Amino acid sequence: MSCPEWRYHLLRAASERFQTSPSALDAARLAQVEQLAHKTLALENQVLITPEARDTSIPESQLAAAVAAIRQRYDDADAFLNDLENNGLDENALQLALRRELIFDAVMQQVGARAEAVSAVDEQLFYELQHERFSRPEQRTARHILLTINAEFAENQRDVALARIEHIAAQLQGQVEDFGTLASQHSECPTAMQGGRLGTLPRGQLYPALDAVLFALAEGEMSGVVESELGFHVLLCERIEPAVMMTFAQVQPKIHALLQTRRQREYQKSWLANLATTYSNSNTK
Repeated sequence: MSCPEWRYHLLRAASERFQTSPSALDAARLAQVEQLAHKTLALENQVLITPEARDTSIPESQLAAAVAAIRQRYDDADAFLNDLENNGLDENALQLALRRELIFDAVMQQVGARAEAVSAVDEQLFYELQHERFSRPEQRTARHILLTINAEFAENQRDVALARIEHIAAQLQGQVEDFGTLASQHSECPTAMQGGRLGTLPRGQLYPALDAVLFALAEGEMSGVVESELGFHVLLCERIEPAVMMTFAQVQPKIHALLQTRRQREYQKSWLANLATTYSNSNTK
């Protein structure tokens, strides 16, 4: 198959799947993108013979914008044209392929718009059944001081680094207000530039050993020395933000958008399945 539409679908499949052109792929990957291109082209062909497609026109300004969006990926016009040529295309062929793609997208939007609207009952039911999706987990604002372990440097040999951070921790006992200052002076983490600030974090964002210690601290409490893959740490829990359940009113717009998009996609899939059956039956007659 060598028509411009096929070449465009092949190029698009290679770009989306492997972020490169078909000519750069090995045999196995090329076979994958060829299979995908066959499917997308066949689907596009089926949609473009429908009454919906025949009644859809694409403004020249929209087509020009689509061409420009591709053109701006290249350094200059020569690079753009050379790449088209290397993939068996030219500007006219690209415009043809893009016009087909835009018509396809417009038809799918029209079809999706036929889906039944989501009701307030649908939204409320989703909220009640998916509570865990609308809770904000407990978060903690933390700082740390890190001393790394590196046998190549005398001050970072394991025993020396441990003694150094134990000394820093001792200095901070009862004086956590000095934590940021000592972090700026001694920490070997880039966060030293911000006084050791790690930010406001939910569980699971730090190394497991650090995570466990941080979420066991009281607000304003400092840890002892903790070891991770990076080295030795001292942690400060500055603030605790308890878990919060968002109200239905807060999340209703997002629920509506989610359910409506899902319903539109299901309607589109059903329409395409019926289209494929009709197309198949017409070809067997």
